[in-house]
Amino acid sequence: MIDAYLWGKVDRISPEAPVPIVSVNKKESRLGGAANVALNIKSLNAQPIICAIVGDDTEGEEFMSLLAKENISNVGIVKLHHRQTTVKTRVIGHNQQILRIDAETDLEISSLETNLVLKKFHQILAETEIHAIIFEDYDKGLITNQLIDAVIAIAKEKKIPVIVDPKKRNFLAYKNVDVFKPNLKELKEGLKIDFDPKNLPDLQNVVTLLKEKIKAKNIIVTLSELGVYALNDVKDQLTPAYIRTVADVSGAGDTVISVVATCIAAGADIFTAAKLGNLAGGLVCEKVGVVPLNKDLLLIEALKNHD
Repeated sequence: MIDAYLWGKVDRISPEAPVPIVSVNKKESRLGGAANVALNIKSLNAQPIICAIVGDDTEGEEFMSLLAKENISNVGIVKLHHRQTTVKTRVIGHNQQILRIDAETDLEISSLETNLVLKKFHQILAETEIHAIIFEDYDKGLITNQLIDAVIAIAKEKKIPVIVDPKKRNFLAYKNVDVFKPNLKELKEGLKIDFDPKNLPDLQNVVTLLKEKIKAKNIIVTLSELGVYALNDVKDQLTPAYIRTVADVSGAGDTVISVVATCIAAGADIFTAAKLGNLAGGLVCEKVGVVPLNKDLLLIEALKNHD
């Protein structure tokens, strides 16, 4: 998807309705969604390859141009007729987000269209050595049960770790993955359970229940200001959040999954991956808008907070 921005200043209220008027002085388009995950992975000196769909429209062409500008491969992109490219437009006045406008289609793609994506996926696996596969799910219709089952099956066959950043629609469809990383809201909605995350035994019980339901090897739950919680068959660990001046939480989840997946691809354990992901997510929250991670800054922060 594309993250579009209208930057400006607000100095009056509209006479037509009680809403602020933003005088726009800058327009910007950035890679968004899974492409923002790719940007974060690239910032860590790893090579991302995206498998995704865009519309056969002007915005789709703009997306392809943004990929080329960032030197990210488009080999896994499928253009679909009669489907619009997802664009999230954020209106920002005085460095604060005032409004977001989403132009998108979130209906599931057909079985035939899923097969087109899978064909690209198989082509990439045949031509490139892959060290990790990420499902970056935004509930936009690309990720179907058919796609999930097919990708996980071949990943298991080739012993490639699968890391999942889920959303509500397919929450429990990801079985036997290596890392499953919901946030607190997704965890509660996905299991239809309410609990106090500050109560560690309750948190442990709910995450253990999730692990048993989907048979995941590792679970990481991001808890916003409470930090990050990780659990596997051996132990669990809660890493508190680091104190930050939060400007914008947009894209923080993208950054966390990027760091976690890159760590797993490099052979790190789940608790190291969770700690570094926690650090990285906090760093990007200090910036306005969806921005990729600064690797050097992450390294400095990791050294400062090394335990």
